[in-house]
Amino acid sequence: MPATRASVYTALDSVKDPEIPTLSVVELGIVRDVEIEGDAVTVVITPTYSGCPAMRVIEDDITAALNASGVAEVRIKTVYSPAWTTDWIGQAAREKLIEAGIAPPQHSGAHHPVQLKRREPVLCPFCGSPNTSLRSAFGSTGCKALHFCNACTQPFDEFKSI
Repeated sequence: MPATRASVYTALDSVKDPEIPTLSVVELGIVRDVEIEGDAVTVVITPTYSGCPAMRVIEDDITAALNASGVAEVRIKTVYSPAWTTDWIGQAAREKLIEAGIAPPQHSGAHHPVQLKRREPVLCPFCGSPNTSLRSAFGSTGCKALHFCNACTQPFDEFKSI
């Protein structure tokens, strides 16, 4: 049976980000488009940032998932413009991050780069308190920062806004 957009997106939703396995590559917003030509499927992706060490693993996992769903020929096309932004992470995915103990990224305002806005407090994903403090600009991965909740005394990662 030939691949359809729906079947391809279902397969892609099973591909988890290796650094944030709570979210799929679709939920992260790095899958930009799917092109189907005969028996070949091209998946258009945008890296979260140009030096992301997980991109090769993600490309291999996309190919494996689509091959397992019956797609014989898989192509990966990487595009850099427009640049990926954490604003592409949907509300349901942000809630999954909270459930996993990771503070979701704040909206970056990437669509309005001239607009300056004050950074909101990072809410603790465990108790919801805004009484948190940044401990390190780098958390368990380069795309996260390490915070501490002064209310419930839990350390937690924040997914950085880009």
